[in-house]
Amino acid sequence: MTHTPEKVAFIPLNIAVMVVSDSRTHADDKSGKVLVDRLIEANHNLVEKKIVPDDIYQMRAAVSNWIADPDVHAVITTGGTGLTGRDVTPEAMKPLYDKEIEGFGEIFRKLSYDLIKTSTIQSRAIAGLANGTVIFSLPGSPGACKDGWDGIISHQLDSRVKPCNLVEMMPRFLEK
Repeated sequence: MTHTPEKVAFIPLNIAVMVVSDSRTHADDKSGKVLVDRLIEANHNLVEKKIVPDDIYQMRAAVSNWIADPDVHAVITTGGTGLTGRDVTPEAMKPLYDKEIEGFGEIFRKLSYDLIKTSTIQSRAIAGLANGTVIFSLPGSPGACKDGWDGIISHQLDSRVKPCNLVEMMPRFLEK
């Protein structure tokens, strides 16, 4: 069980959000809004929120700009992790990774199974590290974003959570 000791300081992170969709606009996007609302409630900083079409190269370009920026600590994408022909977020993100965080997808699907049972096999949620930046890719539903943030991401991006979290590892991500 995770806990947050009071003597450990909270470290606010700079987080970018990318909504992958051919049809959403900032006015009707619900999934990106869930993520933005939650990261702000957690006292992190929103660097930028973009809506990008289901296009591998446009996704890679947007995320590449963020991972090249040393002031961006994490990127969260939503959408494009399913099984249709247009769902290409994993294919777009994996070549950017220096390391994949396999446990993220496994735990996400475990949490999801508890809620939606076997429908979770349709999710290809993934995460990885690129140039010292953590990248989480969630399905495009508001519920999946809520579950991914509340169940995994919020804990791993909180410096107070023990026994370990990604924040305390960030200075070491770029070690050779």
